[in-house]
Formats: sequence, structure tokens, C-alpha cells
Amino acid sequence: MELFLAMLPLLLYYIIFNLYKLGYQKKDQCCYMLNYECHKAAEDQKLDPRSSARIISRNKNLGIEEYKFLLKTTVSSGIGEETYIPKNIAEGREESATLMDEISEMDDILFDTVDKLFAKTGVSPSEINIIVSTVSLFSPAPSLTARVINRYKMREDIKAFNLSGMGCSASAIAIDLVKQLFKTHKNSFAIVMSTESMSSHWYPGKDKSMMLSNILFRTGGCSILLTNNRDWKNKALMELTCSVRTHIGSNDEAYNSCFQAEDDLGINGFRLNKDLPKAGAKALTMNLQVLLPKVMPLSEVLRYYISYYRNKIMKRPTPKDAGPGLDIKSGIDHFCVHPGGRAIIDEAGQSLALNDYDLEPARMALYRFGNTSSGGLWYVLGYMEAKKRLKKGDKILMISLGAGFKCNNCVWKVMKDMEDTNVWKNCIDQYPPKTLANSFSKILASISDESVNFTTLEDYLP
Repeated sequence: MELFLAMLPLLLYYIIFNLYKLGYQKKDQCCYMLNYECHKAAEDQKLDPRSSARIISRNKNLGIEEYKFLLKTTVSSGIGEETYIPKNIAEGREESATLMDEISEMDDILFDTVDKLFAKTGVSPSEINIIVSTVSLFSPAPSLTARVINRYKMREDIKAFNLSGMGCSASAIAIDLVKQLFKTHKNSFAIVMSTESMSSHWYPGKDKSMMLSNILFRTGGCSILLTNNRDWKNKALMELTCSVRTHIGSNDEAYNSCFQAEDDLGINGFRLNKDLPKAGAKALTMNLQVLLPKVMPLSEVLRYYISYYRNKIMKRPTPKDAGPGLDIKSGIDHFCVHPGGRAIIDEAGQSLALNDYDLEPARMALYRFGNTSSGGLWYVLGYMEAKKRLKKGDKILMISLGAGFKCNNCVWKVMKDMEDTNVWKNCIDQYPPKTLANSFSKILASISDESVNFTTLEDYLP
């Protein structure tokens, strides 16, 4: 007993010291977003209805059933008529893409967005300490980060990371990586570059599950500038408050729901199967179970758990969705949902009990720019900003889903009123449009039998 009493002051000192150390470390950790820039391709890369019809007609592997499926899915996809494709596809070379086509596509996106970041923020390339690229389907040597480092003559001790194969949620993964690196790299600047290589991954086959990628995926990308230097706090647009990563790759259905493979003819493609929305909903639910208690008001968390255990004790059915049981809007003001496709957006909206206003940014980003993979979230954020929705103190939940299968979400706090029209300049007043219908609905209605001459598909456009 005497030994215990003698050791008690030391034990208390140890506990107090570690609590103080933990509190000091947490106080010292921060991640500010100074700015972001999305890429808008050249007008000659725009995939208008006639350009799309020419690409469809060039695919000699398609039969009547594949045409019907392709057109029907395009009509209901939520994709508009002003998205962008890589230059080689616009030029009719989708089946003969070269390494230079891929490099040129990446240079256009990365250099354009990084140039604008430096110009807008005043940060010098020599000040960048960390650089991360997220491109799933293209990993050249030297790496993409090396190309950027060489172009801007960045410092020799820069920490460079290239994330490949991570899918559409890679941008959130990169943000989380930077947050972790900031713990040991004080007063640093980091650039995250998120995009996807499309030039050599246009699918020219007839497997319906692989044809979906041609309908949904488009050219685009974004670069984000981050810092943990508190001297830049007043210049920051947002502060990262929480990030959670969830991976359900151990589940076979989820793992195979979004998969790069060869079809029966040996043609490479990206397969999106019917299990994708289900996998997304499962990963999202698991992620939010960890994330929401960290960002919701304590009163709402207590109310939710009391209600949950009361229902469990009384053997009442538990609500399947997060929305009906938890008032998520008590802690979140805006929802930045990955614009992966109409089904993904609708599934996320249903799971969180979101309304049309909440989902409008994601639907408009999908309609205007398509699924730009890991860069897609930032087109959604850009829409919110251009619509002047984001006010100081607002909380934004970014929801990203990607191959693996994984869900990576984060919460941002808006540091100042955000009103830049960014990549939506010159068109934001046209959104949302009165209808999301596209020209292919009339073509689809005209298909009745195999007598239709699809070699002149353009002639069926209004």
C-alpha cells in the first residue's frame, strides 16, 4: 500500500503529461485548403451528340441489341451533351492510342490546374514540400509527379507520391495522406493532383457491363493546394476537420463490382456490374458509422443512440438508412456526393435522406462534366461555390466511392464566404436546366428493327 501511495504521484504525473501532450499535438495539427482548380478541356474535345454518334458508329463490334442498350443507358444516365473526351478519341483514334496521347492528356490537365493554383495563391513552386498524384489507370516512368517537379523546378527534398489503382475515391485518400504527413512536416505546403487517364481506355467492345464506362467517364481533373502553416489560416478557403477511410475489399461482391478486365474478345475494359450501387451503399454506411459521431453535435449523437438501443430492447425494426435515424443536417450543411453516375447519387441520397437541393450539385456536375473519376468531387464543390451556397462556418461532407471497393469521406469547414465561379464560369446561370433529357432519346424511339442503318447514326439526330 505504501509503495502504491509512493508511486501514485508519478502515475498521476504520467497521465497528466500524456493528456497534455495529446491535447497539444491535436491543437498543433491542422490542414487548410488554400485553393483548388478544376480543368476545363478545349472546345474541340466536347462530346456533342454528333461527335458521340460518330464514335458509336465507328464501333463495328456492336449489333442491334448493343445499340439499343447503349442508347437507352445514355438517355437515362444523367450525362449531358457538353462533356469532354481526350483528343485522340475526338480525332477518331480511340483504338490506336499511343503513350504520347496519354502523356499529353495528363500534361494538359495537370499543368493547366497547377499553373492556375500558383497564379491564384501566390505560392511559389519552390515552397511545395509534398506532392501527390492520383491517376488509377496510368503509371509512367518517370512518374507523373516527377514530370510536374521537373516542369516547375521544385526543391530536391520534396516528398512525392503517386497513387494508382485507387479508383474514383483517390482524391480523398490523397487528402488523408497529406493530413497524416502534416503531423511530422510542420509549416508545409502540399499539392494534390486528381484525374484519370481516358485516352487509352475507351472500350471498343460489346460487353454491356464494360460499355457503361464509355457512357459515364469523361476527361477532367483538379489540383488542390493545402498547408498546415497557421500563418496562412486567414487566406484559407476551408479547413479539414475529419476524414475516415473504409475498405470492404474482403467482400467478393464489392471487390468485383468495379473491375478492370478483358472481355470475351480479349479487349481491355472497365466492368461496372449490378452490385456496384449495393457495394457503395454498404461502404457508405460503414464509413458514416465511424465519421458521423465525430462531427455531429453531442446532443444529436446521444438522441440517436438512445433511440437505437430503445428500439433494440423493444425489438423494433431498426431503420436501414442513416437519414431516418440520425438528423445528419444538424451537423452538416452541404453534401458533396461523388458524381459517379445517377444510380450512385440516388443511392447516396436515399441512404442519407437527402433532398433534391442537396443532390443538385452532384447531378449537375455529372450532367455538365460527366464522371471525371477522382477529380469529380471538386466539380461538385465548384458548383456549390459558383451558386454562392458556401458561407463562413458551413460544414461540407465529401462522399467518395471507388474501386476496391472503398468509401473515403471527409468533412470540411468553410473559412470564408466562397463565391468564385471557377470552372462553371459562363454557364452557371444555365443550371439547373429545366430538363436533363438528351438528343439520343429521339434516336432510341426510332429503333424498331435491324433495318436501321447505324453507319449513318448522325442522320437520326434532330
